[in-house]
Amino acid sequence: MLRRIAIATLLALSLPALAQAQSRTRLTVYTALENEQLGPLKALAEAAVPSIEIAWVRDSTGVITARLLAERANPRADVIWGVSVYSLLQMEGFDMLEPYTPPGASALRPNMRSDRSPMTWTGMDAFVSAICFNTVVAQQRNLPRPSTWADLLNPAYQGQIVMPNPASSGTGFLTIAGWMGGMGEAPAWDYMTRLHNNIQVYTHSGSAPCNNAARGEYGVGLSFDMRAVTLKNQGAPIEIIVPTDGVGYDLEATAIHHGTAHLDAAKALVNWAVSRPAMEAYGRWYALLALPGVTPVVQNYPSEFAERLVAADFRAVATQRDRILREWTSRFDGKSAPR
Repeated sequence: MLRRIAIATLLALSLPALAQAQSRTRLTVYTALENEQLGPLKALAEAAVPSIEIAWVRDSTGVITARLLAERANPRADVIWGVSVYSLLQMEGFDMLEPYTPPGASALRPNMRSDRSPMTWTGMDAFVSAICFNTVVAQQRNLPRPSTWADLLNPAYQGQIVMPNPASSGTGFLTIAGWMGGMGEAPAWDYMTRLHNNIQVYTHSGSAPCNNAARGEYGVGLSFDMRAVTLKNQGAPIEIIVPTDGVGYDLEATAIHHGTAHLDAAKALVNWAVSRPAMEAYGRWYALLALPGVTPVVQNYPSEFAERLVAADFRAVATQRDRILREWTSRFDGKSAPR
């Protein structure tokens, strides 16, 4: 008798949880966010929107973008969250994004949200190209401290520089887009050709070059601001250099994939993605946020990043993305790391 009562009690306690689990809508969310961000953001979003369950599909920016474009006739993603605005604008050109303006989206910085009505994407944060300079390796190998991009052409850096492949890494693409924005396209190609002589390898991750430099494998890693700040805060022997001749930047953004079978649930998620609590969550990892008035908690972020951003025409660059990447690949892919 007691056993039956215990079983009945367990069933009574578990049925509500089971019913809630069955009533949740599973959203397939494509992302290029860093791996350590996925768990916390999933937990926060699902707590704020209990009717959804997030199933991440994660890869580097170039890979996840190529996958989304390849699947556009038979899409599998419901939401795109934490992917480069260059990629989203390219998808917008193929009518892959659902027009939708989340409540509160108009409060986002004008240059960090869609200019369409209804909007097709909303910004989260910005990330910026940076140089990770290992001071210990520099001393051992007599490497001068660079202060500009042009300084990296010094033959002293031959074999000591690693940077991301722009065809597979959003950080790589924002870096070369920044050079084009700051120098002009033709001078930027000339610069990349000369820099190629000093590059040891092109990685398929935007974080990897700074990780490599932090471990002392190379003297110089071209990466992005927040990876550099994170590693510096963890005690890595790197100096974060913001070149005085200007740095490229990109936006992480969110959109609903057109044609999703779970439109209401997708809207609920992107509503939360532009909210102040979401922005506060992004502020754990990024210092330049889309919503004004939210104070990031990132420590030791160099103020020079915000001061040295080059002018960026995201839409114009997005329309040329495929051409730029084909040209880059034909010229420089021979030094790319194996996939």
